[in-house]
Order: sequence, then C-alpha cells, then structure tokens
Amino acid sequence: MQTIYENGDYLTNNTLWHEEDSAKKAEWIIRMLKKHNINPSSICEIGCGAGAILLNISKKYPNARCLGTDISPQAIEIAKKKENEKLKFILGREDVIQKTSDVLLCIDVFEHIEDYFSFLREIKVKSEYKIFHIPLDMSAQAVSRKNRLLKNRKDVGHIHYFNKETALAVLVDCGYSIIDFDYTNISETPGCKSPKYVNFLRNISFNLCPDLLVRVMGGYSLLVLTK
Repeated sequence: MQTIYENGDYLTNNTLWHEEDSAKKAEWIIRMLKKHNINPSSICEIGCGAGAILLNISKKYPNARCLGTDISPQAIEIAKKKENEKLKFILGREDVIQKTSDVLLCIDVFEHIEDYFSFLREIKVKSEYKIFHIPLDMSAQAVSRKNRLLKNRKDVGHIHYFNKETALAVLVDCGYSIIDFDYTNISETPGCKSPKYVNFLRNISFNLCPDLLVRVMGGYSLLVLTK
C-alpha cells in the first residue's frame, strides 16, 4: 500500500494533501502541549505530508528546531517550499532521523502502515513526548454501511481501523505511557464533507455522551499525548 505515497497516486486522489485541515490540527496539537506545559525546543513530524501542520506549529514555537519527514517525494516537494532557517523537510522513512527531539508528531499516519507495531516500537526512542492523531474509523455507522471502510481504504489509504479503546491499547502494547487524550471533531475542519445537519446532530449528541456518540456515529479522531 505504501507505493501509492511514493508513485504519486495519493497526490492524484488528494490533490491538496489535506493542507486545508492543517491549521485546525496544529491548533489541537498546540492546545495539548500548552495544557501540559510542554515548550519544545525541537519538534519532529514523521509522515509530515505537505508540511502545513508543522509549519503552523513552528509559528507558535519560533525558536524550536522543526524537522518533517515523509516517504512521498511529491509531498516533500510541496513541503520544501515552506522551509526556513528553523523548519526543514527531508525525504525518507523514520530511520532518516538522526537526532532525538523533545516532541515527535505522528498525525494520521500509522493506520496507513502495514506493520504498524514495528513502526511504533521503532519511533518510540526518537523523542521524550509523542503526539498521535488517530482516525476512529471503526464506528457502528461505518460497519453497518457496506462500503464505508473500503471507501476510506481507496480514497485515503487507511488499511487499519480503530476505535478509542483499540487505539489506546495499541500504544500501550508498544510500550507507550498515555499521558492524556482527547477527541477531535472532523466537522471543525474545512475538509469535512458531512452534511451540516449531520454535524449539528453529532455535536449536540457529543455534549451529552461523547463516548457513545463516537462509537455509534463516528466522525471523530483521537489526539493522544504519550511518553
């Protein structure tokens, strides 16, 4: 599956490489860092895509050294246009990272990776804090709709599907210590394609019983801070 990121097929299917959602995702990450009084002097993002998330975060931490990596030459070509003295992007897998960082970002990544257990164990040593953003594709609504998960597989390359419990269990199984986690709402992102009335009902229900709403209707991801 990873060849779609290297041969250009992913860019063909996702021409903006999700840049439209990057500012909101960066906002969620910054909020989590501030909540726990983490002020990084170095930040690394594995699977940085077009680099817009890391660019937005770097503006909030102007003195931090920021490095993004991705296996897609097309994504890195886009990302390199955003480089500056403190912000760099390189082509390659996680093994190209030579130095450890204060914070490592893995945003919407390991659901794309065939052997994600080995991947998670390998990157664990590369920073003190790790932040993951994990799509929660496994909901009652998604399972009940015949082609929903297959559509995610085709359109955005998801080959593994999680709910909150399995996402957290995977991280614990790979040796991570969970510090904090929070749901993120896709209806807050510009790229959300759900009808407005669906988002309205989802938001009301979330306020009443968030765990049940996410398990039944979906539409959320999980932001996790770990060590």
